[in-house]
Amino acid sequence: MVLLRSGWLWRQTSVLKRWKLNWCDLWIDGSLCFYKSDSRRELEHRVSLKTACVDVRSGLECGDVTPPESNPRENLLVVQLRDGSTANLCANSEDDCLAWKLTLLETRRNPVFTYDPYDDSYQAVPINRYHTVYITPGAGPGDHHVVVQRDPFDNVMEHLALGLLGGMAAGAAMRSFLWMPVFFC
Repeated sequence: MVLLRSGWLWRQTSVLKRWKLNWCDLWIDGSLCFYKSDSRRELEHRVSLKTACVDVRSGLECGDVTPPESNPRENLLVVQLRDGSTANLCANSEDDCLAWKLTLLETRRNPVFTYDPYDDSYQAVPINRYHTVYITPGAGPGDHHVVVQRDPFDNVMEHLALGLLGGMAAGAAMRSFLWMPVFFC
């Protein structure tokens, strides 16, 4: 997966409303992950922006949210979610806050497109946790090649269910053939 942005952000907890400093990763599939440290070993919270995010506000747009001590209101970010809850964040500077806001908004609304040379058309690819995305620099300035690879284990359960059903049918057929000599003796 492609990491779009990462860094330290203050996050307000949902229950006690206290501020915690978390390492944050924003991935191309819209996952905003919060970790205890930059080693990324302990995931504390995850928000899927593609499915849950309604809007992102920053600075004075954040309303009655109080920033952590020694941070101005201009550093605040509020991610409004579909269920009515919010993820209250605070960056280390106003520029960092603006960069996070733009990246969050861009991730929320833009899909990844692939080019089909046979139809001479672009198709949107819904990026989720079953896809791997590779972005490589192209030949010209500003050109990038995007390769989306599906996870080979994506449809394992469907194939497993069909295999079990086929095995049961074969077993039932074989069992009837095994009892046939007993009846003819």
